[in-house]
Amino acid sequence: MATIKPFRAVRPTAALAHQVAALPYDVMNEAEARDICSKNPLSFLHIDRSEVDLPPGISPDDPLVYETAASTLYRWMAEDIFWQDETPCFYIYRLIRNGHSQTGLVCCTSAEEYESGIIKKHELTRAEKEADRIRHVDTCNAQTGPIFMAYQNKAIAAFCHAWCDSHPAEVDFIAEDGITHQVWVIADDDAITQLEQSFVSVPNLYIADGHHRCASAAAVCKKRMASQPDAPADAPFRFILSVLFPAEELHILDYNRVVKDLNGLSVDDFLQEITKRFYLMPWRQSGPCHPLMPHQFGMYFENQWYLLTAQEEIIPDDPVGKLDVSILQENLLGPVLGIADPRTDERIDFVGGIRGLGELEKRVLLGEAQVAFALYPTAMEELMDVAEHNLIMPPKSTWFEPKLRSGLFIHLLK
Repeated sequence: MATIKPFRAVRPTAALAHQVAALPYDVMNEAEARDICSKNPLSFLHIDRSEVDLPPGISPDDPLVYETAASTLYRWMAEDIFWQDETPCFYIYRLIRNGHSQTGLVCCTSAEEYESGIIKKHELTRAEKEADRIRHVDTCNAQTGPIFMAYQNKAIAAFCHAWCDSHPAEVDFIAEDGITHQVWVIADDDAITQLEQSFVSVPNLYIADGHHRCASAAAVCKKRMASQPDAPADAPFRFILSVLFPAEELHILDYNRVVKDLNGLSVDDFLQEITKRFYLMPWRQSGPCHPLMPHQFGMYFENQWYLLTAQEEIIPDDPVGKLDVSILQENLLGPVLGIADPRTDERIDFVGGIRGLGELEKRVLLGEAQVAFALYPTAMEELMDVAEHNLIMPPKSTWFEPKLRSGLFIHLLK
């Protein structure tokens, strides 16, 4: 069973929500964050990327960075930019992009259930990124970025949709990228109880995005349990700020690859190596080659798009091996192009599908890469299959869109 808990969210006033809400801290670099914050004094990046308010060149792990984040958070609360609900509530957060909507339940989930495996993960975390968020949560005494999770239960999804249909949204704005963000508050005791009881029949929750934030929240819980062994079962630090979406509503885009060189191969030798494991044909249609189905790949090389189709004998049956990102890595990027570890090799880069395949062409034409690969998007069912087997997906396997905005909900740990 999955445990969910209402909480007293710290939220921006409705009139300021569109200014406060910001993309996650880790989808941009420092220069991009500084540019956004220079134009918007209320962007939540002033808290999530607080180095933007300190001199350029400051180390991202300088204690002053975390102290500045906490100072800004509590100053904004004192200035009524943020306020806190008087009673514990659930919230509904709906995002609409290009006519596609996804409706999530904002709540707290259990840090202990992350440790026990009820909350399923599918990615490894990097120690330095996890350490950064641990210090951010600890110093702010708050979780400022929600974990993006999925669940499977049509009755709960129907309840959330019905609530939205019968109640006005408290927050409703269109962000600069055209994505609509809407927020409803569920303060009714009967509705809260019904939702809590409904999740008793949900066996697992699946992290879609936010593995580092989730691991960091769980680490802070462990740390505080060690110093407060008698803390009550409902102590705020034992719970994780989360947004839970029906799995069928989530939209995963392709996550593509570009490689700087051919690993010493000539053009002819490179193409010949590919044909040993893939069916290769020039793309005769106009425009970029979007793979039409799983186990197909688009390749932009020498000003030409190609369609690659994996030969049957290289497609394994195991949940991780049969992923397209695995097939490409194990049969082309690794053995042919010499990318042994895509996590650390500087010759490979990753391009989220939100940028389009034109970005792949651009990278090659500018000489930043010699070859680019377009992948078919990973399916949500594939992600859950990997997670249920307690396995790990290759890096950069999924790009979820739209991204949750940070700053709309904050979970205080005190």
